[in-house]
Amino acid sequence: MAGKKYGVALAVLDREREYTVEDAMETVKKAAPARFDETVEMAIRLGVDPKHADQMVRGAVVLPHGIGKSVRVVVFAKGEKEREAREAGADHVGAEDFIEKIQGGWMDFDSTIATPDLMGQVGKLGKILGPRGLMPNPKVGTVTFDVARAVREVKAGKVEFRVDKAGNVHVPVGKKSFPAGHLTANAMTLLEAIMRAKPAGAKGHYLRSITVSSTMGPGIPVDVQRVANQFKK
Repeated sequence: MAGKKYGVALAVLDREREYTVEDAMETVKKAAPARFDETVEMAIRLGVDPKHADQMVRGAVVLPHGIGKSVRVVVFAKGEKEREAREAGADHVGAEDFIEKIQGGWMDFDSTIATPDLMGQVGKLGKILGPRGLMPNPKVGTVTFDVARAVREVKAGKVEFRVDKAGNVHVPVGKKSFPAGHLTANAMTLLEAIMRAKPAGAKGHYLRSITVSSTMGPGIPVDVQRVANQFKK
């Protein structure tokens, strides 16, 4: 049955065509075969060599329409900053207690934020949080004394992006239940952030390919040149 549904989804696509972002989002909604509310993701292949530090692409951006998911946030903070984090809507706030809890195997959260003064202690969690992409990092705004703002941004739909070893970036941009216009706005906001993050050392074409897909649906190729032209200064 799954194969049949995928075949029906595939039939929606024009295989000879590269889609605009807008058309890709219209199509991904039609081509999502599952009964559940599938996540819509963008896969972007970049013309960078991540083995070189000066070609690492990493950042974070708040998507205007969120990702359709309730994000559970842990904040490592003390004193006044602990109070600010709680008032901003953090799910869990603490210091040594949560560090020990995570070391003991607790992972019931989706994002972490830390004040700079606690990073010495939070650093103990590097081997646990690092491989999962959950380590607080000043480059993406999750190591900060402005914890209230950081919590609000994460709750509002802030997503992080980081190029993998093969030069690819995978980021969710919403759910298939979103209006196509909301998915498009989220996707364009993400692409703009990735374009701004282009390393000076990147040679040749920076955007190599863009594919949109739902959790269970086929990949929809996006016209890369059209996207690149939209962001030319």
